[in-house]
Amino acid sequence: MRVVIAEDSALLREGLVQMLTMAGHRVVAAVGDAPGLLRAVAEHRPDVAVTDVRMPPDHGDDGLRAALSLTRSHPDTGVLVLSQYVVRGTATELLEAAGAGVGYLLKDRVGEVGDLLAALEEVAGGGTVVDPEVVRRLIGRKRNRSVLDLLSPREGQVMELVARGRSNAAIAGELGVTEAAVAKHIGRIFAKFGLPAASGDNRRVLAVLVYLGK
Repeated sequence: MRVVIAEDSALLREGLVQMLTMAGHRVVAAVGDAPGLLRAVAEHRPDVAVTDVRMPPDHGDDGLRAALSLTRSHPDTGVLVLSQYVVRGTATELLEAAGAGVGYLLKDRVGEVGDLLAALEEVAGGGTVVDPEVVRRLIGRKRNRSVLDLLSPREGQVMELVARGRSNAAIAGELGVTEAAVAKHIGRIFAKFGLPAASGDNRRVLAVLVYLGK
């Protein structure tokens, strides 16, 4: 993968660069502020951009707003937000607007280097990785029981794993079924949640938002 990293902590930024380089990926730029992220993506057109939320120049949600801007200006670049902060309004916009891969992980909940690498590869490939705790903080509500009651027990299991950011292959392995079976379950979930294929939206992300009560 070709990766751009935006992280204002020099120590963490260098650590991410070394980790990705050792894993065989190419970090084409590593910057310390949100404007630098926008410039680096425009220049290098990476497969995926990684950003924190609170960054210079204003130390608010600058990094998250830059990520949202990238989904519009560079829709083919995946975006992974890696932070300890969740900003409700902008983060929800990001998850709903992303055309390519999108991810949002909390730093203190990434237990293994392999988990982060897997998330990056999923996002770079156009997939979705959203920590359920992130979405719960965004929504601030309980799950929509009336919608969940529409799901069969197996569909409920599949949807729980989708919310954890698992790929179809990972879900199939965990449940002991085929990927084709998982795809059929997800298709039925989309239908029950009222998410048509022709909408042009990222239905996997929208399904997670429905599942967690948006």
